[in-house]
Amino acid sequence: MFLQNQHKDNINEYYNLLKIVGSLSNLFTDSNTPYLYYRAAENIFCKAFEADNLSRSDCSADASKNSIGIGLKTFLNNNGNTLQKIAEFNRDRNDYAQLIKDPKQFINHISELRNKRLESTKVIHSIDNLVYHCVSRDRNRFLIYEEKMQLIDIKNISNIKVKNNALSFNDKLHEYSFNLSKSTLFKRFSTQNFTEIKVDILDDPYETLKEIFEKYKLEFIKDKAKIESVILPLYSSKTHEVESKSGLNQWNANGEKRKRKPDQIYIPVPADIHKLFPHFFPEITIDKTHFNLKLPNDKIVKASMCQGYCLPGTKINKGKGLMSNPNKDLGQWVLQEILKVPEGKLVTYEMLAEIGIDSVEIRKIDINNYEIDFKKLGSYEEFILQNE
Repeated sequence: MFLQNQHKDNINEYYNLLKIVGSLSNLFTDSNTPYLYYRAAENIFCKAFEADNLSRSDCSADASKNSIGIGLKTFLNNNGNTLQKIAEFNRDRNDYAQLIKDPKQFINHISELRNKRLESTKVIHSIDNLVYHCVSRDRNRFLIYEEKMQLIDIKNISNIKVKNNALSFNDKLHEYSFNLSKSTLFKRFSTQNFTEIKVDILDDPYETLKEIFEKYKLEFIKDKAKIESVILPLYSSKTHEVESKSGLNQWNANGEKRKRKPDQIYIPVPADIHKLFPHFFPEITIDKTHFNLKLPNDKIVKASMCQGYCLPGTKINKGKGLMSNPNKDLGQWVLQEILKVPEGKLVTYEMLAEIGIDSVEIRKIDINNYEIDFKKLGSYEEFILQNE
């Protein structure tokens, strides 16, 4: 577990922040059950424990620290034994729709997808163990407890039941339910061995906040610096497939006298990205401008733009791809560690879909430093639509 191994000061800070946010519940509701927005829960946890916030990564963990991945859950306690969402599979619907006629085969497939996502999360973020950290909300209190986040034991799946629009099953460790219309997997959480945090809800939080602002003469911060970011597809934006001789399969390209190495890849940078964000990436120069690229596991590799071309009507030399130097650094990480593709086997879009990622987000810290992280299926298309 995570919480029991943390310093007392961090735990006290965490509990105090929960109390403070919970006390403001009447900003949002008039219930005597404290309100806690899930994004606030994530930020409070990461602030108190100085953990890495993974919520923007679209992986199976919301935070990580000391090789432990934490899935943060907040929900109403009700009877202390409720089903809560743990994964969505909307983008995989076409792959498993035909299996619904055979509930056992269907559940096995969903379980395999879930397990692959957990395993890929561990590899991407250098995580050894996964846990759920739960904040269950009850009358004037929060109940804090943790449990292991485990793979579904596919060999021991039993008690499959089909009712209305859901399939329920268990694996001798946990009870699950899959909602067909929402393509969502739920797991039953039981409130036990919890720590109780009493919450005093303010009658008039608006007046309290007003007094605080007036007392300390607080002012809203304007024009706060914002980190720029773009999303790149791990496939061809034209065909929506991973091309067999470029991108993640660059190692399979023809035309060079020397044989390409098995880990040679680049991440495609579509022309639309350069058109919308012409100054995001550095230009390609004679000495090939390099920059630092920080991976989700905190490893830093040297990177640069490649496959140069000039933007229409300009002499600005941009690149059609993002690669590492040496090239194998990025290739080994993506092909071997994340996708676990055998040497010589072509990457396909289906492989990406199985672990629920088909894009990466590149964040620009400054001209010399960038960060990369994986994004869920369909993220590139959504990004382009939002920025056109």
